[in-house]
Amino acid sequence: MPLIEIGKRAPAFTLPDQNDTIHKLTQYKGKAVVLFFYPKDDTSGCTQEACDFRDDMSRFKRAGAVVLGISPQNVKSKAKFADKISLNYPILADVPDENKLPKVCDKYGVWVEKSMYGRKYMGVQRTTYLIKPSGTVAARWDKVKIQGHVDAVLEAVKALKQRK
Repeated sequence: MPLIEIGKRAPAFTLPDQNDTIHKLTQYKGKAVVLFFYPKDDTSGCTQEACDFRDDMSRFKRAGAVVLGISPQNVKSKAKFADKISLNYPILADVPDENKLPKVCDKYGVWVEKSMYGRKYMGVQRTTYLIKPSGTVAARWDKVKIQGHVDAVLEAVKALKQRK
């Protein structure tokens, strides 16, 4: 599936977090939602990105935004990762189905063919969506570079709040 264009409705989802609590996009209606997709729990880049969001969580809350991370590992992996780095927000488990397809990653267009050392495989392309309180996509960051990313997302959240 292609990435979701700015201005389009964000696809609905229902996923468990690291505590096996179910999260639905609809439960955040009326709030800005930062949805960041990352490849894998407990890898260096993903740990840095998750920690950057953790460290700025109070600023996101003050700006009226909810932060949710999503990757294709299971709840047990999420719990171990969240505990190891003391995450203060939900990370959601988009566990692949019998066809090895993580459905939410696919709906958002981030499940793509990747290549490493000439070997092709399917995986998550690091992408962040900012979803308006109305449920439409306000901004999208593709092929995210971690350095400075959280600051850029926070600025977009603040700008969105000011446009209200």
